Amino acid sequence: MRKAFLKHVKRFPWVTNVTLYGCLFAGGDVVHQWFTRKEDMDWKHTRNVAVVAFSFHGNFNFFWMRFLERQFPGNSVRMVLRKLLLDQTTAAPLATSVFYTGVSILEGKQDIFQDWREKFFNTYRTGLMYWPFVQFLNFALVPLYLRTAFTGCCAFVWATFLCYSQQSGDGTAMSALAWLRGPAPPTDVSPPSTGGDE
Repeated sequence: MRKAFLKHVKRFPWVTNVTLYGCLFAGGDVVHQWFTRKEDMDWKHTRNVAVVAFSFHGNFNFFWMRFLERQFPGNSVRMVLRKLLLDQTTAAPLATSVFYTGVSILEGKQDIFQDWREKFFNTYRTGLMYWPFVQFLNFALVPLYLRTAFTGCCAFVWATFLCYSQQSGDGTAMSALAWLRGPAPPTDVSPPSTGGDE
């Protein structure tokens, strides 16, 4: 099956990479909703995330990876670091911005930049704790024809975080960790007993 998949990717690299990326990204929203509101899934939100992922993120990532490889060919440490620096200073903020504004447009929000204004910088800083490590491995070890698919696999986790941040978080890792831990157990606020009758 692996050989058949790799053969398909080599034969149809754009279609396979973009489709896999888009499905995994939308899957991140399904996971977020499953843990947050599985009794009342909002499939329209998943559709909106999928539209943004298929129309922009998957396509942008596919052509961006090829552009970086043409500009900085090979996987020497020097070339990998150049690609990584450009990726994190150009592609990462653009992708985050498109996610917040794109989903807001599809949801018909009056102020399509509200989520971006409130959450972009926190989200970008959180991404710097995750994506540089992922993309270092991507640029150093993964062949070009599989890089968008690899990024999509890693974006599955990231999309879960983004969808949480867009719907109820603030873009910080601490907020997401608090969500993963669940609500804090109730604390007993009753006054301690004095042990005697008044």
